[in-house]
Amino acid sequence: MMVQEKIDIGFMREALVQAQLAVDADEVPVGAVVVLEDEVVGRGHNRTISARDPSAHAEVLAMRDAASHVDNHRLLNATLYVTLEPCVMCCGCMQHARIRRLVYGAREPRTGAVVSVNEVIADPNALHTIAVTEGVLAEESQALLQRFFKTKRE
Repeated sequence: MMVQEKIDIGFMREALVQAQLAVDADEVPVGAVVVLEDEVVGRGHNRTISARDPSAHAEVLAMRDAASHVDNHRLLNATLYVTLEPCVMCCGCMQHARIRRLVYGAREPRTGAVVSVNEVIADPNALHTIAVTEGVLAEESQALLQRFFKTKRE
């Protein structure tokens, strides 16, 4: 369910800081933060290569960090800010964690599971309903990705 409610762009900027950390580590620049009661309780950036872990996506790592911080596998009432539209795995993890709201920047035309390729969160049979706001700082998120891949091609 797409929601257009007031969001805090500052949290998306923190997700962009995490994405830059991924660039610095030569990982695909995706960053995420989990916010609960206006406080960042979890942070993550892509680490699939350095961790040799296909599940080490920014979203999953941010949710793991947040779950550890709140000492609960459920992240009730939390908002996940991420720079790129999540994949199927990350959407499933959000549902299991009971994330209340997803805010993301750029669409992911190859693996996006919110609107681009699949609509996992909108599935009427979904385990849990998550409110979605898309396009927040999308241009900045997309530009970071484009610079990263341009550098890789050169």
